[in-house]
Amino acid sequence: MAEEQRASVVKALFVRLTAQDGKGDEVEAFLRDGLAAVMEEEDTTTWYALRFGDHDFAIFDTFPHNSGRLAHLAGKVGRALVMRTPELLEGMPKIEHGHVLAYKLLNDSGQVPE
Repeated sequence: MAEEQRASVVKALFVRLTAQDGKGDEVEAFLRDGLAAVMEEEDTTTWYALRFGDHDFAIFDTFPHNSGRLAHLAGKVGRALVMRTPELLEGMPKIEHGHVLAYKLLNDSGQVPE
């Protein structure tokens, strides 16, 4: 357990987003603008905003512990996403919680205990 507490990457979120017709560029801009807010989050180890096509987007992020993950969900980007969902997205974001098994970061990598 002490090893898990030291790991910077233990918990993860994978969020799928589907843009409404004609809103893909607005979703992209929203995600790009979200980086500034995420940079303020001490317990967000990594954050990636991804675009797969005209309508398909995702966010993948990692955290050292569950409380960091919960704080991120309640943070600026999470709140803004909930508010903008009706105007930008087809349906609600699909949020999946994960446990990181192994990771590689610059100057840091390893297996994560169960």
